[in-house]
Amino acid sequence: MTWALRRFVLAPAVVGLTILLWATLPLWLVGAALLSSVVPGRLRVVRLAWVAVLYLTTEALLLVVLLGMWLASGCGRRLRTAYWEGIHYDLVQGVMWIFFREARRVLRLTIATDGPAPDAHPGVPLVVCCRHAGPGDSFTLIHALMHWYGREPRVVLKDTLAWDPAIDVLLRRIPARFVTPGRPGADVDEQISALATGLDENDAFVIFPEGGNFTPQRRTRAIERLRRLGLHAMADRAERMTHVLAPKPGGLLAALDAAPEADVVLVAHTGLDHLQGVADVWRALPMDKRITMRWWQVPREEIPAGREERIDWLYGWWEAIDAWVAENRPEDLPSGRSR
Repeated sequence: MTWALRRFVLAPAVVGLTILLWATLPLWLVGAALLSSVVPGRLRVVRLAWVAVLYLTTEALLLVVLLGMWLASGCGRRLRTAYWEGIHYDLVQGVMWIFFREARRVLRLTIATDGPAPDAHPGVPLVVCCRHAGPGDSFTLIHALMHWYGREPRVVLKDTLAWDPAIDVLLRRIPARFVTPGRPGADVDEQISALATGLDENDAFVIFPEGGNFTPQRRTRAIERLRRLGLHAMADRAERMTHVLAPKPGGLLAALDAAPEADVVLVAHTGLDHLQGVADVWRALPMDKRITMRWWQVPREEIPAGREERIDWLYGWWEAIDAWVAENRPEDLPSGRSR
């Protein structure tokens, strides 16, 4: 039922709302300009309005293009072929390029990378583990993997993101999984294993071991959960990490077992992690921020084979990421390769 609601109600509503928005755009622009004259900040309302117009317009155009591709593929009969999958990846890459171009121009964002890039060992499948904090970090990671390093990401997402009509349609046509963590009977690790199976030389399986964006409250709950489970040693290690959540190893272990030839890339980032809510983002506009991404690539032969050893290895890397974030807060970012 929710599938029908998303496809036959929300998707047409987005297209209709976009048409209405463009038909009344002069009124919106005048209103935004008037508000900007009384709201503190450099054209804060106008900037935010343009981002909203861009997002809604891109969403509507994507839905129309995806419908055309469904028809051209024989009403979906050939969508799962390599040819159509490649076209959908090209579509994702193009949309990401548009968003980041406008983010640089309108929000004054820059992105710098540090450390060995994911193409340091070309031709090797990758399992990419990323810290999860701040708005848009998953989009930034996907953009980096596709636009800079020529990888085709396979992504695990929370099922709530499927309520975005374009994300729902597009990511169900390329290798991706919408999962429901914590739901009784939901075997998330099994879905992750299926998605990570068969990685080739230009694939990158993307996972966020923390399971959600960092907040102090989530950090506290994660530590309390470990203590309730009797995992006191892990809880003690998690308590010493102040900028990251305790990683949940199940998904990564499933991916490593399903992709025995893949290297692991660990990704930390900082720059927007202090923006934890809509109010924080609003106060930061225009952002004038720099996101710094730090990459570490671990060859497969350096990854332990046993389950407990792998959990200890993951916690060790998360402690290193926590230390890196502590040394690279937004007020004191190092120089890197700007993109």
